[in-house]
Parts: sequence; C-alpha cells; structure tokens
Amino acid sequence: MTAGVAQPTDRARPPDLAVDRTIDRALVHRASVAEVFVTDIQVVGELDHVAAAQLPLSHGYYSDHVRRPAVFDPVLLLEVGRQVGIAGAHLVGIPSDVVMLVGEFSLRLHDPRGLLVGRKPGRLVIDTVTEPTRKRGGRIRRGLVRQVLELDGMPVGTHTMECQLVTYAELDALRHTMRGTPAPSTRDMGTAVAATQLAPHLVARVNPLNVVLSDVERADSFVTAAVTPRYDNHALFDHDYDHIPAMTLTEAARQLALVAVDDGTGAVAASSFVAGIQGRFDRFAELDSPLTAAAEVAAGGDVLVAFHQDGDVIASLSVEVAR
Repeated sequence: MTAGVAQPTDRARPPDLAVDRTIDRALVHRASVAEVFVTDIQVVGELDHVAAAQLPLSHGYYSDHVRRPAVFDPVLLLEVGRQVGIAGAHLVGIPSDVVMLVGEFSLRLHDPRGLLVGRKPGRLVIDTVTEPTRKRGGRIRRGLVRQVLELDGMPVGTHTMECQLVTYAELDALRHTMRGTPAPSTRDMGTAVAATQLAPHLVARVNPLNVVLSDVERADSFVTAAVTPRYDNHALFDHDYDHIPAMTLTEAARQLALVAVDDGTGAVAASSFVAGIQGRFDRFAELDSPLTAAAEVAAGGDVLVAFHQDGDVIASLSVEVAR
C-alpha cells in the first residue's frame, strides 16, 4: 500500500445508509434495474465514499449454485464492488461519459461462514478509498480503488481495483486502432448453445444458461476449455458489448478452476468455496475470434488460469479454491 494514503477503516462511516431502493442504474452503467445492487452511496472525502448494497436471496445467475449450505456468491461481491467504484467515481466528479477499464483486481475473502445466506437479503457495506495514480490535463486517467467489505456488520473481505479512465469516444478510437476494423456487437452474435458445452453440475451450477465453457480437455497438468458464454444471459451481458467483459472472463476462470480441482464427478466442485480471485487484463477479449482458457493447479493450491486469443495471452487470473 502507498504510504500516506488513508485506508477505509481510518475514519467514521455514515450511520444512515439506505437499503430501501437501488441507486440510478446509469450510475453503475447498467441497463436493467434488476442488475443494480447498490442502494445508497455517500461521499466522505474528496474521492472517497461509503456505500450500501442489498444481496438478493434469489437471482438467476448469482444464486445458481449447488453448494450447501448456500453462501452469497463471491463474484456477486466483485460485481457490487465494481458498481460502487463506478458510481462513486461519478459522484466525486468523474464525467458520465467516462468508463472505467479494470486492468487488475484482487478479491480476498475471510471464512466462508461469514457469507452464509440466511432468511433475509444480505446488507453489504463497502468503504472505498481512491488514489489517483495518473493525471493528464487536469483529469484523472488512472486510479487505485481499495475497498473493505462488511456483510451484516461483519468484515468479510477486501477488494482492490486498478483502473484506467477513458471517455466513450477514446474507447471507440482505441478499439478501432487495436483491431483495424470496427468491432462486432453482442447484439449481432448468435444464441446457439455449443454442442460440447460443459454439464452444469461439473461447475456446481443447475442452469445451463450460466455455463460459459465447452470443449473441456485434460492434458498433463492442464485443463483447457473454449470460452463460450451465452449472449442471451442478461446477467453477464446486461447491455450490448463489443467484447467479452472482464466479469465474464472471471466467471470462466472460476468455472475452469472448479473443473481443475474436481475428480470429474462434480462432487468436489459442489463442496468448494472460492476464497479469493486475482486478475489481470492485458487486452480486450474479442467476440469474433476463438477464446480459450488453460488452468493449472499451482503448488500452493491456487488455480492459475490464462486466456488465449489469436496466439496471445490476453488475461491471467488466479483463483483460490477452498475445499
């Protein structure tokens, strides 16, 4: 951590964060109100803020797990942290035409018992400190976001993001420069299911719509798969994209990690808990080129997942699977 930068636990938090309705979906760049989980956000410093979110008891994507007793999905906590980071950036003065491109992130969770689903929706409080790491022309161009997560009053983990801030016009220019041609959109992609799609129970799922892998193979110490998400899954693709977003790659890494530690029956995957995820994204995952992932169980037990497209590694994730 950078010396001199305040940490979320260094200051008092607002006592009156509301949970009776979600914030404006535009603040978190979502099309559907159902995919907004943040209920309140209050600025507590020049760039810092504290937010509340409600974790649903039932959700077609985030609740679709066979693990019992059920826990709130770690990827849901990642998504809430992302939403809070975006909304907070806009509230402290980042223009609405600016998007945050996540270059790296790290989610570390404590004991999974702290995430157990009860009879009421979870009340998540996220305390965020933001450190600008690059400015140009008076604008923040890069930043480091640190978050402390508390669920129903108990600390459950931490989340950090390193982000680049660009306008939509700059993003369009960047995409065209990288590709040389306009990028296709998910609205133009087909919805056919891969014939070799992985069975849902092998990644501790029930609904095939939520499976994002196919053509899974084991070779030596590696497990490989094609990344084939369903573009009609509106939790993963809430609006039109010209690439496969980082959250979908994170889901693919989570699923391949469960396959890598499993015995081929799905039993190990069903009893496992993802206690941490770290990721780095070096390039956009294009829609019109095959995308594959390879996973290896490291000596310490973490599963290392690399995504390959057009001969390059475009993203690398590390998944900590507790069994």
